[in-house]
Amino acid sequence: MKKFKRVICIVLDSLGIGNAKDAEKFTQNKEVNDLGSNTFKHISESFENGLNIPTLNSFGIADLTEVKGCSKVSHPNSYSLRLNEASNGKDTMTGHWEMMGILTTKPFQTFTETGFPQELLDALTKETGYKFIGNYAASGTEILKDLGEESLRDNSLIIYTSSDSVLQICANEETTGLNELYRVCEAARKLCMKDEWFVGRVIARPFVGKTKDTFKRTPNRHDYAVSPSGITAMNILKNNGFEVNCVGKINDIFNGVGVSKTTKIESNIDGMNKTIDIIKNGDFNEGFCFVNLVEFDSEYGHRRNPIGYGKAIETFDTQLKELLNYLNEDDLLMITADHGNDPTWKGTDHTREKVPLLCYSKSFTDGKMLNDRDSFADIGATVLFNFGLNKDDSMIGKTIEELF
Repeated sequence: MKKFKRVICIVLDSLGIGNAKDAEKFTQNKEVNDLGSNTFKHISESFENGLNIPTLNSFGIADLTEVKGCSKVSHPNSYSLRLNEASNGKDTMTGHWEMMGILTTKPFQTFTETGFPQELLDALTKETGYKFIGNYAASGTEILKDLGEESLRDNSLIIYTSSDSVLQICANEETTGLNELYRVCEAARKLCMKDEWFVGRVIARPFVGKTKDTFKRTPNRHDYAVSPSGITAMNILKNNGFEVNCVGKINDIFNGVGVSKTTKIESNIDGMNKTIDIIKNGDFNEGFCFVNLVEFDSEYGHRRNPIGYGKAIETFDTQLKELLNYLNEDDLLMITADHGNDPTWKGTDHTREKVPLLCYSKSFTDGKMLNDRDSFADIGATVLFNFGLNKDDSMIGKTIEELF
């Protein structure tokens, strides 16, 4: 019989907690490796008095690394531990897929340093009729300021990438139109299934406005992803009648595979508000709720903004306290991350780090710090075990037995 009726896993996108055991093998733009990176610790040190995160502190976050503003405390209602990544990579899809049992041995291709090959741009122009400008790694809002007016003037489209395996295309909703942007992205997705141009996601990024001071991205983003490379814990849950309720970009990361319901969000705050609504409104009574809060990564990690990142953690901590009011005795809450993105580190790439795993339930009475584990996949294996299900032979991960 299952111990928990509902398991809620919230991914604080990129909030790593110290370099992974193999961090020396991973680099920032071929200049410096990730040994010594620590997203959580270094953010806290950017504040004179450290971080004000009493809820996370009460869960045992200070067991896992030195966090300025926090202290080690007794936490009988929560278990704290760190997870190493088994897969070869430090990107969003690799991290999330591993959480659900997939071992990725060949890392997803990125074009962060070079932009996309001219052959791909030429093929995309031939296929769609558009000229493409930009073609470098950038923030989506900043590249609009830099190239949005040129795009409107010349009826060209903006193409750019990031530290993830993504190809993003911007077009103005009011001039180019949504359907046309989606058509172009569908063509890009087909082209980017070739090995030499393969990316995990093609993303349509529509915007409105007439000048760099008025440009604004709209909620009509659309992701063209690839499906997971194997069976996941989400597949098994859904196939056995359990709800898999996803919030944020989880649906896009898994290309809808294994998803029962999905809720789009506009920000971390909106994501937590909608998660709280899901937990308290009575519609989600049994199963798995999988949440991603991407702004930690996209707005602060890549932009090397430790102050903004820290304030976002503090805001999350306040909302986390509210969420606890709606958890039942037979709920399990897991808080984790998918990789690191140390905003004090050289470069703008993700950092290869361990991730925290804080497991909270009102039914726990003997919570403590547990030993480090070897895979993010222990999350999915634990969820399956809770619901009396077995993982597929192709999947990795071991149950965290102390929770039961």
